[in-house]
Amino acid sequence: MDKPKVGIIMGSISDREVMNKAAAVLHELNVPHEMVVASAHRTPDRVREYAASAQSRGLEVLIAGAGWAAHLAGVIASLTDVPVIAVPIASSSLNGLDALLSSVQMPPGVPVAVMAIDGAMNAGLFAAQILALKYPEIQRRLQEYRKRQTEQILKKVSEFEQAG
Repeated sequence: MDKPKVGIIMGSISDREVMNKAAAVLHELNVPHEMVVASAHRTPDRVREYAASAQSRGLEVLIAGAGWAAHLAGVIASLTDVPVIAVPIASSSLNGLDALLSSVQMPPGVPVAVMAIDGAMNAGLFAAQILALKYPEIQRRLQEYRKRQTEQILKKVSEFEQAG
């Protein structure tokens, strides 16, 4: 496998079910990636090392998923120049609203792209879109993915309309 271009980092092992959706779409698009667990609050040194070394290790996009109001993506964005995509996770009694607000309310000068609550699949697609600007083979696979997606939807619509 090629050297990872996307780093997927989650604040807790319990976030894996959601974050696997980003990994799945990257796998389908044949985009090399890695997954790690590191908490901005419980393992801050691990987060700091991961973020600080991301670019030198060849990572070009980071996807960070965390629940509660733990803003892993913002911490990572403050430590690297690599683009960061946040995935707020619905793990608290607030069903992810706390994670969404902590992600979307970044101070000026430290940007983070924010997906929907539990929107890891879109985070994977967005990471691929960023990479597609530089890598024609990823752009081609992304275009094929979208074509298949459209065909699948049109097939379902046709079946629905014929049954109705």
